[in-house]
Amino acid sequence: MPERPYVLLSCAVSLDGCLDDTRPARLILSNEQDLDLVDAERASADAILVGATTIRRDDPRLLVRDAARRRERARAGRPASPAKVTVTRSGELDSGARFFAADGTAKLVYCYGAPARSLADRLDGRAEVVEADGAGGLGWVLEDLARRGVRRLMVEGGSEVLTALLADALADELRLAIAPVLVGDPAAPRFRGVRTRTSLLSVEDVGGMAVLRYRLGTEAR
Repeated sequence: MPERPYVLLSCAVSLDGCLDDTRPARLILSNEQDLDLVDAERASADAILVGATTIRRDDPRLLVRDAARRRERARAGRPASPAKVTVTRSGELDSGARFFAADGTAKLVYCYGAPARSLADRLDGRAEVVEADGAGGLGWVLEDLARRGVRRLMVEGGSEVLTALLADALADELRLAIAPVLVGDPAAPRFRGVRTRTSLLSVEDVGGMAVLRYRLGTEAR
């Protein structure tokens, strides 16, 4: 059993590095072709992780959309969509969010400290709430996921989670889709990396978007 899963970071940004803007409605940066490729990545994962802020702001479903991919997972004895995972310190999550919908997927919420018990009561069985080791941080979360059989983890945001995984050298690969859009909003959330050794694996034109893949960590050259 590995100490942690293989971790793929996946995000779409504007030309000026924004993940979103500050308007109430979510800014969709990916086109349909890129969304389909992201769907294929989801289909290959054992679990998908997003931060609690992403659930509150974007209300994602985090399901495999393509029926053929869902059937292929079923033929392999896997759930139609990967498990959903989130992390929270405040415990402020709405039980009505689509993350917690009764869609047949396993759901894990890692909550640091005292809010875990009240969150479990509020979710009322919609997800398993795990009281996370605050000292261990995301590394502890990844080790726990590995113990649960998660070998490939896809991380779809938000900016705090992506940056934290990079800062702690807990990510193996980055899929960065760059949209031909300038947001131009200094208050917009941005993809903020840290100094990390990378190696370019591929560059692809996806309907006018540049999709770059990088190997991360000490093995990158």
